[in-house]
Amino acid sequence: MKEIKPYQIAVLVTCHNRKQKTLNFLESLYKQNNFDAQNTDVYLLDDGSIDGTTAAVNSIYPKVNIITGSGNLFWAGGMRTIWNYALAQKRYDIYFLFNDDIVLFEDAVEKLVKQYQHLKQEGVILVGSTISKETNKISYGGNLFKNLKHCAYYRIEPDPDKCIPCHMANANILLVDKFTVKKIGIFPEVYTHCLADYDYTFTAFKSGIGVWLAPGFYAYCENDHGINWLPGSVPLKKRIEYLYSPKGLAYKEYLYYIRKHFPSDYTVSFIKLWLKTFFPFIWDKFKPWENH
Repeated sequence: MKEIKPYQIAVLVTCHNRKQKTLNFLESLYKQNNFDAQNTDVYLLDDGSIDGTTAAVNSIYPKVNIITGSGNLFWAGGMRTIWNYALAQKRYDIYFLFNDDIVLFEDAVEKLVKQYQHLKQEGVILVGSTISKETNKISYGGNLFKNLKHCAYYRIEPDPDKCIPCHMANANILLVDKFTVKKIGIFPEVYTHCLADYDYTFTAFKSGIGVWLAPGFYAYCENDHGINWLPGSVPLKKRIEYLYSPKGLAYKEYLYYIRKHFPSDYTVSFIKLWLKTFFPFIWDKFKPWENH
């Protein structure tokens, strides 16, 4: 296999009050094969942590560039902030977006960069799948829509040997090249916490950028999303707050996402959000494992 071309690489991560997970991730990052040989800068957005994350990272990994957030950026806002910061520092060939709750396999970065090199495309998003250590099943990765006009999707298992095209993806592990950023920019401003990665990767796909699921798995990560509604035992006031919360149903942002990509689903999506809020017993009873 050809040696990795000396790309300029930026690693982008955001965190908030989960010091040990952040440190575990950074440990796995700095243990990467040939990591020191790569021209890599690591950028961490600490969004107002009060658990000593910044001090711990400064002590153990002094080369990490830490930017402090307001505490109200959430995930999408934090990633957008750190991405813009990296863009202002210098020109990079590759941007790696990582969640701080993953533990990378030792060859993850090397394998992804080599896969990118083999694709020989200008304009690529390469998705790395993660696996649960508890269940040994896929937790995050690439997805395909059942119909490009509708929002229902399913997760795809990575092929062990080759890249697979996909429509959209989770950004737990995401390689984005400079040509993609030049063409479609970074995460849209409209998203506070969730959906930014779905919107970004599907926008890339529709723009003719190659969105690829890399072969095999690249990290351990537990899927902590669970069900996306509050049960009927929760007071209505709390359920309405959850409807609008960035970490809940993200009402306005979700409907923006639907209107942008799946306008024919807008009315049904609007109704379902309110049904989940006012009549959650429907979901409590039948528990349909669906995407919003």
